[in-house]
Amino acid sequence: MKSFTISTAATAALAAAVLGLAAPALAAPTGGNAADTISALEAQGNRVIVTRQSSTPLDEASVVSIHRGPIMRQSIPIPDSIGNGSRSVSSQTVYVTIK
Repeated sequence: MKSFTISTAATAALAAAVLGLAAPALAAPTGGNAADTISALEAQGNRVIVTRQSSTPLDEASVVSIHRGPIMRQSIPIPDSIGNGSRSVSSQTVYVTIK
């Protein structure tokens, strides 16, 4: 009985860890056009990559999907008094498909 309880608790903990690490889906900003959606995502500090399914201008296009990509990290040199400082900057990549 004791081993059943331990294995049940371990299974529950593993399931909670997997579900907790799942990335939440991005919701497309409602209203507006693709240009407004892209501007809103960029204003939030995201790096936006657009995939077009037609040649419709951005201000007339609609958003088909939005997906999270990798987090991009880079080091920016900031010289200090001895010349060797840097600052780490990160941003989320977001893929937007429009048509």
